[in-house]
Amino acid sequence: MGSGQVTDWQGKNVTVAGLGVSGIPAAKVLHGLGAKVTVVNDGDDARAREQAAELEALGVTVRLGDGATLPEGTELIVTAPGWKPDKPLFTAAHEAGVPVWGDVELAWRLRELDGRKAAPWLCVTGTNGKTTTTQMLASILKAAGLRTAAVGNIGVSLLDAVLGEEPYDVLAVELSSYQLHWAPSLRAHSATVLNLAPDHLDWHGSMEAYAKDKGRVYEGNQVACVYNVADKATEDLVREADVEEGCRAIGFTLAAPAPSQLGVVDGILVDRAFVENRQQNAQELAEVSDVNPPAPHNIANALAAAALARAFGVPAKAVRDGLRAFTPDAHRIAHVADVDGVAYIDDSKATNTHAAEASLAAYESIVWIAGGLAKGATFDELVAKSAKRLRAAVLIGADRALIREALARHAPKVPVVDLERTDTGAMLAAVQEARRLAVEGDTVLLAPACASMDMFVNYNQRGDMFAQAVGELGT
Repeated sequence: MGSGQVTDWQGKNVTVAGLGVSGIPAAKVLHGLGAKVTVVNDGDDARAREQAAELEALGVTVRLGDGATLPEGTELIVTAPGWKPDKPLFTAAHEAGVPVWGDVELAWRLRELDGRKAAPWLCVTGTNGKTTTTQMLASILKAAGLRTAAVGNIGVSLLDAVLGEEPYDVLAVELSSYQLHWAPSLRAHSATVLNLAPDHLDWHGSMEAYAKDKGRVYEGNQVACVYNVADKATEDLVREADVEEGCRAIGFTLAAPAPSQLGVVDGILVDRAFVENRQQNAQELAEVSDVNPPAPHNIANALAAAALARAFGVPAKAVRDGLRAFTPDAHRIAHVADVDGVAYIDDSKATNTHAAEASLAAYESIVWIAGGLAKGATFDELVAKSAKRLRAAVLIGADRALIREALARHAPKVPVVDLERTDTGAMLAAVQEARRLAVEGDTVLLAPACASMDMFVNYNQRGDMFAQAVGELGT
């Protein structure tokens, strides 16, 4: 069961590790194919028992509160992507010679089930910008008249996409480093690593291991490996990848592009990669103003999406039309309101320093609301790079002291408000302090550079409470 397609699942003993958004669909699909499915799960709460009852009614065996033991007779494990590789279950599987797949690997193996025509995958990964780029890509592909969907880590099940009755022409696939770790046989039509910065190192164990898992997205690419000219690590991953003959390295840059690159010239997104005589010619794709929002990091996202679409043969007009039609998800550098000449921007999705740096680079004079759970991050580089843009900072959350100390070292003249409170009114207090510090023409920017779970359910709630607080300023 290690490398080739599995054609007969009848009676196969498969263990699914983890309930949730990937485990439940995987268990149902495998059971429907005739496999003998056992689901193991660490948790045993009310939600897990409810999910278990649903599966048990179908005939699936579920073991709650026991995610460490390898069920007897297991021939394959299909794991939720977030389960760490050093879990005892996987150690036991390795010792027993049992392969471990993620849900992405399972979808890849099932894409030609029952003679289906498999849609090519255009894959997107990176530390930041994955979801936006994947959605932009899907919008461009739709503008070209192709049947497509944004799937994968974006929340739409890849299993549903590959097993649906009506086939897709092409899939825009967002992939996390976790998913790529568990997807050894994935081979994309074309793929991009948008950027690389330290993240999830507690899961991967090192930056080297994290980068290696991200780089898996380039393995076996057929047409294009799209990299970020400004992030040499992404180009290095392309150089290290074993790709199909004829596959090209395609760069994207916010500067004027060289041959085999996409870039920006006088406010125009241009292509010097997928044109005849790329040494001399360039194809206009769209205007910077067609990108929503036109912040530098988002223009880079648009160029990456355009490169993948162009690798698939999409015409220039569809790039422009798709970018114009695209609306970003909430909490991604979203303009909430203007109050007394000050813009209030919600980038609650900036949950690490790399994302926050991109957000801070989009504005000239900023009152910065930051803080939360640092996840082992340090803030010196972020503050040093952004210091000249900061009018003031308002800090919240469990690890705010780390940011305060970095500000003291690298931006000692920037006024800092340190809010100790962690109750539901903390965000309102932060916004009120930011208003007091801001002057006309400033931007109050929520770009926390931290995770949210110390004070909020998730980054969505954090952003919603920011928007609610801003709304109360005008009352």
